[in-house]
Amino acid sequence: MALREGIELFRDHQKNSAKEKTRESYGHLFRNMEALLGDAALADISSQDLYQFLLLLTEGRARTTARLRYAQLKSFFNFMIERTHASMTNPCNDPLLSKTFLAPRMKQREIIGREVIDEIIYRCRKARDRLILELQARCGMRIGEVLGLRASDVNGRRLTIRRPKSGRDEESAFMPETVAGRR
Repeated sequence: MALREGIELFRDHQKNSAKEKTRESYGHLFRNMEALLGDAALADISSQDLYQFLLLLTEGRARTTARLRYAQLKSFFNFMIERTHASMTNPCNDPLLSKTFLAPRMKQREIIGREVIDEIIYRCRKARDRLILELQARCGMRIGEVLGLRASDVNGRRLTIRRPKSGRDEESAFMPETVAGRR
């Protein structure tokens, strides 16, 4: 099977199973892959070809981006092997690729204690700023979600979040009574 055919098969699969942002991310990978490896047969693509492709594609990018592109390629080849029952091995399983595109070590984040958060909130002079910080700290909302709230989104303690980061149409958050009781 040719690379272009495999990409089309994978895109058809993604239409039913992946979110739009995921499809866009894979789209970037596939456009570049078609441009570089175009008409090659899937079975003829070697780990060295993919290594060179990934180095070109991720040059000057963060390690997390390089790791994402590697993971996407690996997922694509796993899908093609499973779907077509091909006897080929995944070229992304090469030790050179997996070591080069290792997941970066996550830095341990420092968690701020509740007392410090309370102190920051209560030192706010403006009621608006205090409410923004309380909605973030007490309801788990992101700043964009808080700033996007309208009066019509508030129903008692329930807040309706329009266009949340999850990709859903809307989500709900609930205010503690101490926050909801303030007018």
